[in-house]
Amino acid sequence: MAGDNDVTRPTGQRIRALVINFSCYFLYPGDLDTATGGYHYDRRLIAGLRRLGLEVTTISLAATFPRPDPPTLEATARVLATLPDGATVVIDGLAFGVMDRLAAAEAKRLRLVALCHHPLALESGLDASQQRDFMHSEQSALSHTRAVVVTSEHTRQLFISRFGVSAQHITVALPGTERMPFAACDGNPLRLLTVATLTRRKAHDVLIEALATLTALPWQARFVGGSEFDPGWAAFLEQRVRELHLSERIDFVGSSDSLPSEYANADLFVLPSRFEGYGMVFAEALAAGLPVIAARAGAVPDLVPDTAGLLVAPDDTGALREALQQLLTDATLRHKLQAGARAAAAALPDWDDCARRVLQLLEQVQRLEQEQC
Repeated sequence: MAGDNDVTRPTGQRIRALVINFSCYFLYPGDLDTATGGYHYDRRLIAGLRRLGLEVTTISLAATFPRPDPPTLEATARVLATLPDGATVVIDGLAFGVMDRLAAAEAKRLRLVALCHHPLALESGLDASQQRDFMHSEQSALSHTRAVVVTSEHTRQLFISRFGVSAQHITVALPGTERMPFAACDGNPLRLLTVATLTRRKAHDVLIEALATLTALPWQARFVGGSEFDPGWAAFLEQRVRELHLSERIDFVGSSDSLPSEYANADLFVLPSRFEGYGMVFAEALAAGLPVIAARAGAVPDLVPDTAGLLVAPDDTGALREALQQLLTDATLRHKLQAGARAAAAALPDWDDCARRVLQLLEQVQRLEQEQC
């Protein structure tokens, strides 16, 4: 690192653009523009690293990860083989977690860095055999890295305690959150917003069952999120809404290009996920000043303070119903949590913080390599 220069953020603020003497490759499965929190993190991190002066070459791997077939793994091996000796290679955990044999083959030649949003084995809907396979492959793959990046302290502790990764090997780079105007939260009926892909881990099924018991109260719900990751599960959710005669109350919106307006038009944010490695949509809800109802799962309790939301046990339909009823009927409590969300928004990190943290880690990887030569 020879020096630095000033560049301007889109907001007009100045950040330091570093003169960096190395570059990196960033590998991810499928389409980088995919509308999930993990891909959003990847996009913003790549952009932030580039703003800081790091040359980042992006490479798309097959979209079938984390369930690649043998030809896909062979094609991925060929991609890795084209990278120059000593290259710094950041690989998204959705792919890296099942690249254990490839990582073992390339670990000495390449500087492999894993970016893990959450452990693959903790995805909902897996049977015991699938969980064991993911656990074994991810544990093995991570053992061949120079460093691991995770998105929350909770996830860091999981990889230390359950995957045997040393504490010194893992860096937390919290996601940034875009600032946005606070929602008015004055709807009548109250507008409930859920932002999540229609997958089992997000627990829309629990929310639907809870809402079915509250039809006497005035509310409308919008489920924003794509169905392409598990079409069968999405079809089940839509069928269940029809069976419970909730089609006029719950709107399946699909992926949205205007999430800020979704938050701005909402009164409450509700998502009872069974697990979250961080939960970027909860941070976005806080940034919009929305009261939150969520499950006490994964990193959510670290992100959503008691002053801003109500947290219930995962998969507890009754507890979720009670929390919903509380906020739907108690305006004083809603306003109190709304104020708490606005206060919490001020402490959320930004994307430049995230990029700087990862860049520091990559520089450390470079220095350690040079010291060992």
